[in-house]
Amino acid sequence: MLHPVGPLPAAVYWRRRLVVLALVAALVGGLVWLAVALLDRRGTAGGEAAAQTTAGPTELPALDRVVPSVAAVRTPAAPSVPVAAPSAPPAPSQVAGEPCTDEVLAIEVRTPGAVPVGSKPTFELLLANTADVPCVRALDKELQELVLVDAAGARVWGSNDCFPESSDDPRTLAPGELVAIPVVWGGLTSEPTCTAERTTPPPGAYAVRGRLDTKVSADAPLTLQ
Repeated sequence: MLHPVGPLPAAVYWRRRLVVLALVAALVGGLVWLAVALLDRRGTAGGEAAAQTTAGPTELPALDRVVPSVAAVRTPAAPSVPVAAPSAPPAPSQVAGEPCTDEVLAIEVRTPGAVPVGSKPTFELLLANTADVPCVRALDKELQELVLVDAAGARVWGSNDCFPESSDDPRTLAPGELVAIPVVWGGLTSEPTCTAERTTPPPGAYAVRGRLDTKVSADAPLTLQ
């Protein structure tokens, strides 16, 4: 092989051999380079996977480290406070057979509503025991009084001004018992001493107020026509 045989010059055969050797060397070099590249890629991929496997937990962003998420924040519940049921106001205490207190005594005045000027209407002083037990109340005449006032609140007449009466009338009132006491008005003005001239009040709106000792009623309207 070192001495090529053929019709061509020996230099031609040597050049051909050199070209073939160069091609073979290039092919072998390419195969070696390809194998090395594949091995290098596998090693890099394995290293990255190992790094990801052995790496610790991912660090939270700075904002998440400072401000907790809404789901992690728990609003403290308001302490449960027992709410007591509203209690009814206590009923007025009344001992059976004892004097009726003002708290258990109901008082009201009843009028005809409208009467002619100068007439002599009859009013009623109504009393009732609202307790659930009987009690005693003095219904003495001097303790009963009706007063007529005008629209401005000025006193016009009183039932005890000119014809005062007295009596001794302790009354036992059963639970719910109603007592009606009639009182007649003579249609004229008066004052407590009954020394002033008595006149006929002019037409207008008035009110009648009742009293039994220390218990006073609401005003009842009366119109003089």
